Amino acid sequence: MMERADSVQKLYTRMRLWEFPDQYVIEPTDGSSGSSLAVSRVDGSMKLIDEVPECSTLRVPKIHTIFGVVGILRLLAGSYLMVITERECAGSYLGHPIFKISSMKVFPCDHSLKSTSAEQKKAEMEFSALLNVAEKTTGLFFSYETNLTLSAQRLNDLGDESRLLPLWRQAEPRFLWNNYMLEVLIDNKLDPFLLPIVQGSILICLLGVTSSFYGKLSGFHYFQAAIGKDIIDVTLIARRCTRRNGTRMWRRGADPDGYVANFVETEQLMQFNGYTASFVEIRGSIPLLWQQIVDLTYKPKFELLKLEEHPRVLERHILDLRKKYGAVLAIDLINKHGGEGRLCEKFGSTMQHVVSDDVRYVHFDFHHVCGHVHFERLSILYEQISDFLERNGYLLLNEKGEKMKEQLGVVRTNCIDCLDRTNVTQSMIGRNMLEYQLRRLGVFGAEETISSHPNLDERFKILWANHGDDISIQYSGTPALKGDFTRMGIDAIDLLQGHYIVSVGRDSAPSSQKGGIEAIASFPLALGLVLIGFLFATMSLRQVRYDFRHFFFSLMWAGISVGIAAFVRANGRVFCNRPRLHNPSR
Repeated sequence: MMERADSVQKLYTRMRLWEFPDQYVIEPTDGSSGSSLAVSRVDGSMKLIDEVPECSTLRVPKIHTIFGVVGILRLLAGSYLMVITERECAGSYLGHPIFKISSMKVFPCDHSLKSTSAEQKKAEMEFSALLNVAEKTTGLFFSYETNLTLSAQRLNDLGDESRLLPLWRQAEPRFLWNNYMLEVLIDNKLDPFLLPIVQGSILICLLGVTSSFYGKLSGFHYFQAAIGKDIIDVTLIARRCTRRNGTRMWRRGADPDGYVANFVETEQLMQFNGYTASFVEIRGSIPLLWQQIVDLTYKPKFELLKLEEHPRVLERHILDLRKKYGAVLAIDLINKHGGEGRLCEKFGSTMQHVVSDDVRYVHFDFHHVCGHVHFERLSILYEQISDFLERNGYLLLNEKGEKMKEQLGVVRTNCIDCLDRTNVTQSMIGRNMLEYQLRRLGVFGAEETISSHPNLDERFKILWANHGDDISIQYSGTPALKGDFTRMGIDAIDLLQGHYIVSVGRDSAPSSQKGGIEAIASFPLALGLVLIGFLFATMSLRQVRYDFRHFFFSLMWAGISVGIAAFVRANGRVFCNRPRLHNPSR
């Protein structure tokens, strides 16, 4: 039986966390009359209590103001409570306040470590150190009132009974960032503490009668530009999927179940005079089994894996998209030749097995056609896909919230990283859909475009550029796309989201190395030996005029240096700082 409205408790919006010697107590302080939550510092076990324990006069507990419980993570011997210590008010989504997490803190429940072995203590310390990285996770958003994991169309389609469920039960598991960490709280039926969190980006653009304005407030970008007398709100929301999470190079392609790396749902939401229009696009890595493992070359080679499995994996991926979004148009932007050529050919040929009336595939060699600056040539691509966009449309709700139009399909865009080329292409599609919507509502005339309004055009470009940067930072570690997170950062992702399960007896400490070369591989050490060898070779060469035997010493040292350099290059993958909890084939 689903809960009725009068039995569903609202989420606590402000709490006080008490640090007692034996337990943490989380007390609601937002006016709610609910019980406090006691969490044991020995083993992380939880229970509800009616009153906060009395404080000892000899040892006054520390008190923290918190704004939500992220969840609990269990490691080898202890559990770790993660909470939100700072939030930023960030506007609203469909009339509901939304917040960005600006600070989190981990509270250890690890007193049981005292009775464990030295080896387990060492492993636990290394795992718990990853949580210090997790505290700095960027791009996390939440709402106490609405479900940010669902697009406006999916929210509108919720049945009456589903609307009465707690937010975590309404949530789309793919986009629930703290899904794994909430499990313990779910098992203990702690609904008022179960706060759904999404990772991605939320950017708001205000287009109105005031003079043009750009600013940044509370972690969000706000824009205003003049469009006659009309005021229009445009919001971009990115929802990152957690099924194949991780940073670029370390997470490529699909897993055997068809979930792909860097899968992001982007919703462009427009509100005007009570009307709401929503258009959803998706991006994701090429849905084949492939990898690009980091070595010491500037651009590691792409490797296709288990070719016989590709049709099945792709079919699973497309079937999942059709169930969730309807018709699918897959746009592939990678190069037809060069290093990307083999991937392009394999993706295109495999797609032919799934193409149907509801599934289309379009290849567009972005670099060949557009280069690095001629983005206006994307109009060539638009001519090929405009019929799909017009037929499958967008969501449109009137002032009463009644559905006037719905989106029946989705455009799936990819390049190699699903970043630069993908973002420019999605922006072009979003621009055209926004123009459709503004014409439908009478804001634009039949021939009017966003480009007709310089202020609006500039703000729209900035909105999508910031959107692209946010996604890039979360996947590649930098807006410039030329760097990656450290190994510790990648390991923390796998740990938090349950891609790597810690268990007793597993040879799994983050610092553990495999045998052979990897046990001693160190790029700084190898580089140091090469430089020392060349230094000795140079010094010996200078002594040749005094003693010709130094010429042979010079050759010897130079040979050693060249040999070490060649060995390191041949074993480049081993010498890279790779994540220790990560299995690239899964």
